[in-house]
Amino acid sequence: MQDFNGKWEQRWHPLREEWVVYSAHRNSRPWDGASESSAKSTPCYDPDCYLCPKNSRVNGEVNPDYHGVYTFTNDHPVVGLSAPDLIEEQGLYRKKAASGTSRVVCYHERHHITMSDLSVERTAEVLAEWKKETIELAKIDAVTFVFIFENKGAMVGTSSLHPHCQIYATNFCFKNIERELQAQKNYGNGNIFSDIIAKEQADGSRIIAENDHAIAFIPFFARYSYEVWVFPKQRHATLATLSTEELKGLAAVYQELGRRYDLLYNMSFPYVMSVYQAPVKSGDISDYHLHFVFLPPLRQPGVRKFPAGPEIGGGNFMCDTLPEEKAAELQALDLSQYEEKT
Repeated sequence: MQDFNGKWEQRWHPLREEWVVYSAHRNSRPWDGASESSAKSTPCYDPDCYLCPKNSRVNGEVNPDYHGVYTFTNDHPVVGLSAPDLIEEQGLYRKKAASGTSRVVCYHERHHITMSDLSVERTAEVLAEWKKETIELAKIDAVTFVFIFENKGAMVGTSSLHPHCQIYATNFCFKNIERELQAQKNYGNGNIFSDIIAKEQADGSRIIAENDHAIAFIPFFARYSYEVWVFPKQRHATLATLSTEELKGLAAVYQELGRRYDLLYNMSFPYVMSVYQAPVKSGDISDYHLHFVFLPPLRQPGVRKFPAGPEIGGGNFMCDTLPEEKAAELQALDLSQYEEKT
């Protein structure tokens, strides 16, 4: 078995245009800090959950007795269509309106189900809902960008364990996507996204799941131990142009990844998932390649990766493991051992 210990190296992150530092031996150092335990069993229905069917939400509205995907406007939106038309410039200090709207998308009526438990067909329905919302929200004059994300698990601060994600439709583009758009402009050697996918396919050691329409891998430049990126193989700037077959292919890879995560530590694996897509109102965005980024906080069972001095203070990400090591762990799992919830 390959020895991943004793590595000190830097790897260039081409889309963030910065170096990531790897010290793989440090994951085995003594740890006296906080430890995380897996969540207790989750009920099928929670009378206190504001996302379960027929329950009241904070604004007094009652959820319908829904089955499958259910979407509604967030009761506490991070941006608003009624934001004051504000532009102020005072030298270095400036401010302007944060306009837009927010959605909540529930994946399933049952409280204890996660995306990992859904069939490929039901997972594709969730992705189709994301596509539909992207198209509809793009029609709003104030909206220039649609950001979809899921905070899965209490460890990453989710407000409800009910299976759901959020959509922020804003009058600004989020910074990480802006950085990737600029990285593509700076690249000058073709398409940076296509070249990343080709590099991963040629190497093969970091691929977690793949089919005719989609691919998932821990990138060469991963910052988190079990960070995985999922791409449709055909380039699409946003979800809006994905075909039904491509959605099914993405759903199959998405489900397999989720199940591998859950099998890894025999728990509902926490992560932050973000859909990276181009702004919905801009010039030529044909060079951008839609992708999904999964950032799990755990670096070993019960031990979280805390961005600390080097990351928050110094600005350089330090990783305690090598991407090849973590990919090998995910690849070795037996998917037949996954127990579906009923």
